[in-house]
Amino acid sequence: MSANKYCHPILFYGLAVGIPWAFWFTAAYISHITPSNDFRITLASALGVIGLSGPMVIAAFLIFPDKELRDDFLGRFCNFKGIKPVYLLAACSLMLVSILLAQAISLLFGYSVDQFRLSGAFTFSAGIYPAWFVLILAPLLEEMAWHTYGTDCLRARFNLFTASMIFGIIWITWHIPLSFIKDYYQSNLVASGWLFTVNYAVSIIPFVILMNWLYYKTGRNILVAIAFHITANLFNEIFMTDPHSKVIQTLLLTGLAIFLLIKERNFFFNPAGLTDCMIH
Repeated sequence: MSANKYCHPILFYGLAVGIPWAFWFTAAYISHITPSNDFRITLASALGVIGLSGPMVIAAFLIFPDKELRDDFLGRFCNFKGIKPVYLLAACSLMLVSILLAQAISLLFGYSVDQFRLSGAFTFSAGIYPAWFVLILAPLLEEMAWHTYGTDCLRARFNLFTASMIFGIIWITWHIPLSFIKDYYQSNLVASGWLFTVNYAVSIIPFVILMNWLYYKTGRNILVAIAFHITANLFNEIFMTDPHSKVIQTLLLTGLAIFLLIKERNFFFNPAGLTDCMIH
């Protein structure tokens, strides 16, 4: 696949950030209008999903008119040929292992063993949509943008580490309006205090490095990125996890990311281009 085909990073990210921001800030405003009513809740919820879908729609407009890009997308969406099982296992279990290990470490600091119990409830609401539905829908819609066009258009110009760092910063920025929508996960996070807000932002960086490592190790497999993102969402919600354990999880993931950056420095720091980012 020619890297030159992924040639519109400014256009893609300008629209992928700007369009969701417009819908989400509008949803935030509506969510705080009092008194609330069913119509306003439904409208804010709809605007939230429309904004979430924006990057995917932009990616589709850039990909599908071009036969080579279209064939590239279709060819790697469900292609698991030659992929080492260890990467598939990591994509599905890494976030579960990391949160369980973080909770276990937190016990040494006096935090409750009750963290290992299933919560039976979610820490946020999403308007008219069930929280579990959003936890699955959001990664699906996002990765149909970030790992169909977004990451590759950066990788075509930068080495994998630089591309991951740029995307991580953009992704942190992309989430900002969600912290203003009443009862959304990010909004509740901000209300819980600066430590957990900063931790959420910082955690995105090692998460992106690990996700992109899996993405390129599996031949740019889109479903692998989706699975990794969904498991991250679900496993960080299903337990009665103390917020401090999520700080520990960030430290664990950062340590793993640094280990991989050192161990596979050529993989992360080779020059820009997609041809070297195949299955290893």
